[in-house]
Amino acid sequence: MRRDDRSVRVLFSFPHKLGADRICYTAWQQVNGLAAAGAEILAFPGVLHRPVPSSVKVRPTLAWGKLRVSYKMLGTMRALALHDHIVARRLKKLAGQIDIIHTWPDAALETLDVARSLGIPTVLERPNAHTRYAYTAVREESKRLGIVLPSDNEYAFKTDVLEKEEKEYRKADYLLCPSDFVLRTFVNEGFPPEKLKRHQYGFDETTYYPDSSRARSGSKGLTMLFAGDCAVRKGLHFALEAWLQSPASKNGTFLIAGRFLQAYADRLQGWLSHPSVHVLGFRNDVPELMRRSDVFVLPSIEEGSALVTSDARGSGCVLLVSEAAGAICKHMENALVHPVGNIKALTEHITMLHGDRSLLERLRNASLSGIQEITWKAAGMRLLDVYREVVTAKNGAAATAA
Repeated sequence: MRRDDRSVRVLFSFPHKLGADRICYTAWQQVNGLAAAGAEILAFPGVLHRPVPSSVKVRPTLAWGKLRVSYKMLGTMRALALHDHIVARRLKKLAGQIDIIHTWPDAALETLDVARSLGIPTVLERPNAHTRYAYTAVREESKRLGIVLPSDNEYAFKTDVLEKEEKEYRKADYLLCPSDFVLRTFVNEGFPPEKLKRHQYGFDETTYYPDSSRARSGSKGLTMLFAGDCAVRKGLHFALEAWLQSPASKNGTFLIAGRFLQAYADRLQGWLSHPSVHVLGFRNDVPELMRRSDVFVLPSIEEGSALVTSDARGSGCVLLVSEAAGAICKHMENALVHPVGNIKALTEHITMLHGDRSLLERLRNASLSGIQEITWKAAGMRLLDVYREVVTAKNGAAATAA
């Protein structure tokens, strides 16, 4: 790999299908953003699901041509361990060719050990809060609602997963935290702040953009949108209760796009049947729904940094989010932010925007004026800066030791 004085040679180890949905999309956009920012990337995905820039060298671990390891048949945790083993074995041959290694959860233990033996600094992505916090928060809120999570739910308490991830936390040189909320959950678990590095996620401005031709009339009711998994951790029940307590529900519309956990839908049925609430199910037209909406609500009890909040900002929605949503925004500057589970505060925020359209427009304009700071390109530049900080610190420590 050819390099200049500020280039960074990155081994990007991602154990899933790079470019698929959810964290697979996040990782894919990170690779794109890093490449655009000038990083030299050697990517080891489990499977390459979507093309990456030509400058990125890709060597899948769980795919050979059209032949792929089945995550389902092998078992996800075994597949992730296999990826980790393959990356660690390859890494032993790359001494002197890599400046930093970017790993992902549940697939890093062997890689981190080999990296340490070779003196290569490592970062571990934290797409969500500390796993112990996430499990506990979701379990307690589910219990309060009288909902039992299925055993295969990703937030059902899994001791083996937690133990493995906590080993990874300790072994990685740094943890990448995409929001202040995530960072706080690690500080509260006793991690030193200097081990935690803040970066950010982004949004695709070619897909999520505002409708400049849409007329916004104060005589029309407020349109509020929720989009995502309709599950306990997203706090949809808080949004429904606040909406129905607000006068906005009298002539406004609350759109809900996403799949429901059945037990959760049953628990919320009384609220969901209100004439102002429209349950849309899973939708492929979320960008258009955002462009049609005034407000995007996400009162999560646990997140990493919900991508959908930046998508909504890019589409022209004003954010109504909890402190745990990890949204890139500032209260009363370009959004309204409430404490987790504070229905009274969320009700007041909905009511404020319902009754004061000038406030709604001011927040919207302020939000849109800053969207170039939250694109995936901006996220890639920030992540590359973090890499440089880590590499510089490692080199400085090595020089001091010598």
